Amino acid sequence: MAGDMLRLSLVSAVRRAPLFILAAALLFASLAGCSPKKPQDSFATWQDEKYPVGTILSSEEKRPVTFEEMTKELLQAGVVYVGESHTNEAHHEIQLRILLALHMFRPDLGAGMEMFSRPYQHVLDQWTKGELDEKEFIRKVHWYANWKYDYSLYRGLLDYIRQNRVPLHALNIAFHVPPKIAAGGMDSLLAEDAARLPEQVDLTNSEHREYVRDIFEQHRFSRGERKFEHFYQAQCVWEDVMAESVSDNLDRGPMVVFAGRGHVANAYGIPDRAYSRTGVAFKTVLPVSAGSTVDFEEADYFWVTPRSKNPPH
Repeated sequence: MAGDMLRLSLVSAVRRAPLFILAAALLFASLAGCSPKKPQDSFATWQDEKYPVGTILSSEEKRPVTFEEMTKELLQAGVVYVGESHTNEAHHEIQLRILLALHMFRPDLGAGMEMFSRPYQHVLDQWTKGELDEKEFIRKVHWYANWKYDYSLYRGLLDYIRQNRVPLHALNIAFHVPPKIAAGGMDSLLAEDAARLPEQVDLTNSEHREYVRDIFEQHRFSRGERKFEHFYQAQCVWEDVMAESVSDNLDRGPMVVFAGRGHVANAYGIPDRAYSRTGVAFKTVLPVSAGSTVDFEEADYFWVTPRSKNPPH
């Protein structure tokens, strides 16, 4: 009965949604139903099981579930983290669909985004109040200097947030700070940049350290333990400042957080660090591209998507 009520409510919400929401929903449906040319690109795998594009998987139950079943569980959490590969359009469509469903049942829902740093919070407030048009917003947040990815990938999310006055929270540290830490460590920062650091930076999680080390080794970063330590400091500052931003805004209501999958997977990054500050329960959702292998340890839910036509980030 609860699932039927949720399904009917979602249908009702779609009927009331702006046209761009309907367009996004139709586009998502077409993507979920398409069949790529290469058979291995049409499903994700776990052990010997194959899951086609559009499948939602529950880690707890290790089986496919409906969108309504997942939404019912997500509504029990104070924070929902939805990861992304930044250039994959299907991932952003999933984020929009989850935002729409959660906001319908939780009108006090806020949205936190990695894509904005905290010095720009006043601009985000102007956006959600409807005081800026898109062109002015892009200019004032220095989108292409800071985030750089095609704004059109995020247009659906940001338009819904503005049209429905969803509180939008900047999560990130000023974008020029992490590269400085990666180059010289936290103790190399000038006072004005050191003042931007979160109150606590956790460098003690050995599993997270090895996860980051694997990323470090896969790229052509400067080798050497000292260089890795600086790189790891930068990563932890990045995670902890976003966790701090989440925790600082939870008194206003529940939150859905949009960030790169590396900040969400295994809960090492933002989720566990925010939880240590607040004790607020969370759930995680990761899109997983067709052709990939599902690791049920990484998140609470997985959503199988087409492979991106763009290089992954």
